[in-house]
Amino acid sequence: MLALICGSQISVQGQPTTTNTPPTTEKPTPTLEQRIAGLEAYIGNVDPTAALKAKTKDKDGKEVDAVPEGLTTASVGVAGPGHNAFMMICAALVLFMTLPGLALFYGGLVRKKNVLSILAQCFGIAGLVTLLWWVCGYSMVFGEGGTHYMGSMKHLFLKDVGAAPDTNYCFWVSETAFAMYQLMFAIITPALIVGAIAERMKFSAILLFVALWMFAVYFPLAHMVWGVDGLMNGVWNGGAKIRAIDFAGGTVVHMSSGWSALVLCYILGPRLGFGKQNMQPHSMVMCMIGTGMLWVGWYGFNAGSALAADGIAANAFATTTIAAAVASFVWAMAEWVFRGKPSVLGFCSGAVAGLVVITPACGFVTINSAVIIGIIAGIVPFFACWKLKAMMGYDDALDTFGVHAIGGTLGAILTGVFASSAANGNLTDANTYAKDNGLAKLIIDGGLLNEQLKAVAITLVLSVVATAVIAYVVKAVIGLRPNEEQETIGLDLEEHGEEGYHG
Repeated sequence: MLALICGSQISVQGQPTTTNTPPTTEKPTPTLEQRIAGLEAYIGNVDPTAALKAKTKDKDGKEVDAVPEGLTTASVGVAGPGHNAFMMICAALVLFMTLPGLALFYGGLVRKKNVLSILAQCFGIAGLVTLLWWVCGYSMVFGEGGTHYMGSMKHLFLKDVGAAPDTNYCFWVSETAFAMYQLMFAIITPALIVGAIAERMKFSAILLFVALWMFAVYFPLAHMVWGVDGLMNGVWNGGAKIRAIDFAGGTVVHMSSGWSALVLCYILGPRLGFGKQNMQPHSMVMCMIGTGMLWVGWYGFNAGSALAADGIAANAFATTTIAAAVASFVWAMAEWVFRGKPSVLGFCSGAVAGLVVITPACGFVTINSAVIIGIIAGIVPFFACWKLKAMMGYDDALDTFGVHAIGGTLGAILTGVFASSAANGNLTDANTYAKDNGLAKLIIDGGLLNEQLKAVAITLVLSVVATAVIAYVVKAVIGLRPNEEQETIGLDLEEHGEEGYHG
């Protein structure tokens, strides 16, 4: 055994023997400096292979920077524990936004006979979207090698999604964690629509609508904005046709759900007795608790979109806090001035509006800009919910359109106004992708605002047209609404056989 370990010759019955070892090709060995640089890359959240690259020629004879074949360090191709833990926590926080945050926020705003229907809809959407994400949704959004409008099918059933990072999106986060994080965005987006059509849409119709809507709206839009080869991914896609930026989902999440909600409101029609009966929220306490949960969860939503526990995440955390607090205060003060009293609903709605408006901008703007964004977020959606809703005559039960469509659109536009390299180095020529896209020049000459407007227009048209088509299809196949008797009794008993409150 010792001889085998030492690899020496041994003698059996006096006969010398030798070990025939096949020739091996030695792999190149990284230097100590390269190993240290790999560790430093983890701290700086940059490419761990950068220090390994050397000048070489590609198949066309062009000089490029590439890693010599076989050269690697222990930091290449593995998830960094700190960044990975951060993203798993953020994923849990985003799920916390839907369950229980959004469920309680919306649940408190409906009448008590429909509170369980809201909770069931949030749970049902979470399960349905998770299945779609596993089958093909993740691949349709983040599968490399597709088109500008849709990802490839390389990750069907989450094939090849494992512990190693997908460096198209992040250097130090396991693709499994990344996929689960992005799933939480996919869950909450259609759940937001529920607020507009609360108390009057069948559970079966909601599930069918959401299933179709994910394929027609969310998956293609998310790929266009966040996919590495997406049409509107202005930071990471050097060939993007529209060089827009959306840090955490102003277009993908809030505009898509908000504008879809408005269309569905009109097609579905108002609640029975709308404008004649008292339809006040049954529990503002529940609503306030849900708002607080949404605010806490939103840190996972916004700071987590940095995809690392780095300085950009810290900036997004700070701007999110500032904008939400300012908007909450401004909305309530506006109520006080124009309607006589500052309501708890006003504080809650203002907080959510601030969170919505800052979402696409949070990782691209400074804290001072976040204050201005918070003020605007507290004023514009307030008037949209108060005046525009009455002027247009739609029954948006929980103000999804006024907060998410108006707020998301406003946020996307304000991102083009306030984005600054002082907040995010990816907006300077120091970043290869930004240099390819000329984002620094776009910010300076105002062209970024034009790109944001293009993204807003595409999102709006896609959401409105697709929702109208899907809603009429669902209406023709299974119908959208319960009958009048069922709606009068309440969806809790009729749809789920339970009551939220007894006595």
